[in-house]
Amino acid sequence: MNIALFSDSFLPTKSGIVTVVLQLQRILEAMGHNVVIVTTDTHDKYIEEKFSGKQNILRMKSFSSAMCGVPDQFISIVDKKRLIAFLKEHNVELIHSHTEFSIGQSAKFASKELGIPAIATTHTLWEDFYKYYLLFGFGWLIPLKIIRRIVRWMYRDFYALIGVSKKAQEYFKRPFMLPQSPSAVIPNALDDEIFLRHAISKEKIQSAREELGIKKDDVVFLFLGRVVYEKRVDELLDVFLRVIQKNEHIKILFVGDGLALQGLKKKSARFSDRIIFTGYVPWRDVHSFYQLGDVYVTASLSEMHSMTVLEALMSGLPVVVRYDASYSDTVFHGQNGYFANSDEEMDGYLLELASDEGQRKAFGERSLEISKMFSLEMFGRRTVAFYKKVLDAYPNEISDAELQETVDAVEVEE
Repeated sequence: MNIALFSDSFLPTKSGIVTVVLQLQRILEAMGHNVVIVTTDTHDKYIEEKFSGKQNILRMKSFSSAMCGVPDQFISIVDKKRLIAFLKEHNVELIHSHTEFSIGQSAKFASKELGIPAIATTHTLWEDFYKYYLLFGFGWLIPLKIIRRIVRWMYRDFYALIGVSKKAQEYFKRPFMLPQSPSAVIPNALDDEIFLRHAISKEKIQSAREELGIKKDDVVFLFLGRVVYEKRVDELLDVFLRVIQKNEHIKILFVGDGLALQGLKKKSARFSDRIIFTGYVPWRDVHSFYQLGDVYVTASLSEMHSMTVLEALMSGLPVVVRYDASYSDTVFHGQNGYFANSDEEMDGYLLELASDEGQRKAFGERSLEISKMFSLEMFGRRTVAFYKKVLDAYPNEISDAELQETVDAVEVEE
């Protein structure tokens, strides 16, 4: 197949969506498909560039969205004539959009112009995010119903949708969104080779822990990701402040940077020897930090399908989360971690795991088993099955059941 991936987020920007697009391109090409990318140009000019040895990227003239309060992202002014010529040159058969913004809207235009299907993956639950970013943090002034109308308009007219979790799919099935749009769930995935490349010896792990002030018999609760308020890091810190006062061997490790970081440091200043903040960590080093933790913990309720939880599973860590549908296929209560129905309930689960090394080990082994369902190969095979079903049906109608049955028929290869 000849496939075009559309995204407003791409290199050199770093984000979960960029990771998904890069990984999808890689696995599709490994499976023998031709992939081109249509994205933004951070240098304010139209360019085609060499990527993976081919002229396969079209960058559109763009401007920073920082004026809307969203730094490091770009909005494109799409040259439709150039876009169509590029897609024709590469004989594109299907468009897969990973954005709802200008590049995503151009995907729908190209679909109509060329008579080929355009599908979209829904990565972001804007209801939970817009108030923190739009209008320089004053997004809360915008009524929720307006946000819903905008998002519905943005995703309207895609032939089919992919939800990264059941939560994502069910949101778009709600009456105020797009209940008639056919969809299926294809969870995010991770490249396990990244973790193999970043594996370090027990001696180096212990040495790195010691450098951070972590003793040999300490139990480390790890949070890794953007340290921002929509991730409920302030509430998570409250949980940690309670549990460290009930077990002297517990240490907390926050890995990452974000707008909430300084506030958390100030709030926990008197426990600076127990609650450790690394600040910004280069992407190439991030995966090693999972090996410094004993349990991965998050209180976030705004995820669609958490990439950091997937990374924790692949690192063999038990996981404790606040109950949310986005974790329903990654965290299994009593098997590889715990769901907590309140922040206060998290306390008991963390204290239990802190005092039971055998339970941590058993949960970690189960996490590794579960992570196999989210391999990059599985992700590629599921996505290709979805593509083929769409191409077979287009332009006729297709149902959720047909799409999901096709995806679910893909089995893990031994």
